[in-house]
Amino acid sequence: MLLPVLLATSLGLAALPVETLQSIRALPAHIAGRFAELAACEQARDGTLFVFDRRAHAVSTVPPSRDSARTIIQIGAEPGRILRPLAFDLAADGTFVVADAPFGQGRVQIFFETGASLGGFSLPTRELPLIILDGLVLNGVASLEYTGSAVLMSRPESGSLVNEYAVDGRTIRAFGALRPTGHEADRDVHLALNAGLVLANPAGGYFYVFVAGEPAFRKYDAKGNLVFERHIQGIELDEYIRTRPTSWPRWRTEDGLVVPLVRPAVRAGAVDADGRLWISLAEPYTYVYDADGD
Repeated sequence: MLLPVLLATSLGLAALPVETLQSIRALPAHIAGRFAELAACEQARDGTLFVFDRRAHAVSTVPPSRDSARTIIQIGAEPGRILRPLAFDLAADGTFVVADAPFGQGRVQIFFETGASLGGFSLPTRELPLIILDGLVLNGVASLEYTGSAVLMSRPESGSLVNEYAVDGRTIRAFGALRPTGHEADRDVHLALNAGLVLANPAGGYFYVFVAGEPAFRKYDAKGNLVFERHIQGIELDEYIRTRPTSWPRWRTEDGLVVPLVRPAVRAGAVDADGRLWISLAEPYTYVYDADGD
């Protein structure tokens, strides 16, 4: 250990200040510890935190003072409650959505910031858990994005990558051509390799991040027209690319459905206020892309 110290001293580095990074806007441990599985935590404009506890089938709020937590959505299959929840998203106006799948039927519910029901709708088909990572479903209703006036989600089984729904469940539009996979003869595999995350861009338009198969993402404009497609590359993905299978074993879900087991490359994605795309891999690594996909 002496040599590095002497070298640093000779270079004049020993006197440099050491910066200690501090967390900001963090949940105190005694509050965070109340949640069984803190799957999402989003902040409203007034500083209130909305906490999605997947394992408890609940949504809670934490005030800006961070000194308490109050459950506003509880477990249940009836409207206004959630059962087997899959996704959560908060809009800028304070309303939020929770996607769940009671009895295997995909459902989207919209709530006021108080937890009072604003409405919702069910999807016409059963949810197939084709993409699973660490026990979490990543495809279908679990991929939703809520803008405050519409819900977007990945629905390749419809023939398009993205379906946009009004808050009453009406289909507004569908856009995004499915990419070729070489497995078109196996419908479930073909759909799984087209599953992705729909992300609204504050600068306008949308990103679509494929979660399995060839790592890639697309950018669409506000009208749903393709702007560009980029492949995701890096040494962190080398092992995933090298070991990608050409056939997939089947497994039986809790609902008795037999589906292919497809390993994802991507865990999560988000777009920041400047329009930069953040992609977190299944491996513990995150890529950041600018508005031009670089």
